[in-house]
Amino acid sequence: MSVRRSHPAVERVEAALAAAGTPAEVVWFDEGAHTAAAAAAALDCPVGAIANSLVFTLDGEPVLVMTSGAHRVDTAFLGPLLGGRLKRADADAVKSATGQVIGGVAPVGHPAPLRTWVDTALAAFPVIWAAAGHAHTVFPTTFDDLVRLTGGTPTAVALD
Repeated sequence: MSVRRSHPAVERVEAALAAAGTPAEVVWFDEGAHTAAAAAAALDCPVGAIANSLVFTLDGEPVLVMTSGAHRVDTAFLGPLLGGRLKRADADAVKSATGQVIGGVAPVGHPAPLRTWVDTALAAFPVIWAAAGHAHTVFPTTFDDLVRLTGGTPTAVALD
């Protein structure tokens, strides 16, 4: 991990966190943490404590699914649960919906709020880490705060 840096997407995330009353300290990595495993290794925490921000489309509308790094979203399970067809958004759709690029998508700091679902598996960890708008950044939060920050709905994202 390294000294504090700056990036416009990270600044938007920091502003959104502060506006929500959660001025979390953004951590910068020397190397990008493009996967949950890489972020967990850099933070010395369980991979399940990494909150991946994944953009999907639900019947064509961009939505955000915050999932534990310990497993994958089962679109065949979650789509019908949400009442539609869920498919992974491409890089252009992710950038358009969030203002951020894949690998660094934060749960907040987007041009407009996204309907969000938060993996209930994240509740098992007292501290979870989410990207802060850039692949070299994360910030600590809790499950309850993540749900509050995103206006998300807690849900299972796959069958156990």
